[in-house]
Amino acid sequence: MAEFITTERRDNGVELIRFNRPPMNALSAELLDEFGDHVEGLATDPDLRAVVLAGNDRVFAAGAEISQIQTETDRLIGNFHRAFDALEAVPRPVIAAIHGFALGGGLEAALACDLRLAAENARLGVPEILLGVFPGAGGTQRLPRLIGATRAKELLWTGRQVRAQEALTIGLVDRVVPVEGYLDAALEWADSFASGAVVAMGLAKRAVDVGLDGPLADGLGLERALFRQALDTEDAATGIQSFFDNGPGKATFSGR
Repeated sequence: MAEFITTERRDNGVELIRFNRPPMNALSAELLDEFGDHVEGLATDPDLRAVVLAGNDRVFAAGAEISQIQTETDRLIGNFHRAFDALEAVPRPVIAAIHGFALGGGLEAALACDLRLAAENARLGVPEILLGVFPGAGGTQRLPRLIGATRAKELLWTGRQVRAQEALTIGLVDRVVPVEGYLDAALEWADSFASGAVVAMGLAKRAVDVGLDGPLADGLGLERALFRQALDTEDAATGIQSFFDNGPGKATFSGR
C-alpha cells in the first residue's frame, strides 16, 4: 500500500501520480524509494498511454527532506537519481503539473518530465546554494539542457525563485494556466497524447533524449534503428492504411 504517493489510472490509460507527504511534500528517501519503485514498473506497462505528475492542493514539492541531507546522504541522493532516472525513462509522454512551490528536488522532479505545465501561483527554483550546497538530483545537468547554461548558472548561484510567467519566458515551463483547473488542464494535455501513437512517441522520445547526449552521427544511427521499430508497430500499419483510405490525421490508434 503506497504511503507517500497516490496513483490513479484513468480509463484512457493516463496515469496520475501525486506526491503525498503533507504539508510540503518534502522528498524523503522513503518517498523516493516508493516513487522509484512505481515509475520503474511503468517502463514495461503496455496499457500506459501518458503520465501526469502532481503534488497536493498546496504545493508540488518543496525540496528534499533537509534532515536527511547530512545523516543519510548516500541513500537520499541514490534514491533521488534512481527515481528521477526512471521517471525520465518512462517510454510515454510525462507531464509535470506544478501548483505552488517546486523547489530543489521538487523542480528536479519536474525537470525529469517531458513537459511542464504551471499554475499561475507556481514558484520554481533551486535554492540549495542557500544551504551552502548545490542541486544533487540532476539539477546541474537537466536545467542547463533545458534553459541554457547561462540562465541555469544564474538560478543555481542565486537560489532565487522564478514565478510562472518568467518560467514560461525562459523555457522552464511550457504552459501557464489559471490556478483553478490547473490539474484538469494537465490531464487534458495528457489525454491529447494518449489517443495517439504512443509507442512511436516513446521511441521518438528515446531518440531525442539519447541522441542529444552524443555525436550527431550516433544520433542519426539511433534514429534509423528506432524508426524501424516504430514501423513494425500495429499503430504504424493502422496509420498508413488510414492515410490511404481516409487521408491524413484520421487514424484511430490502439497504442500497440
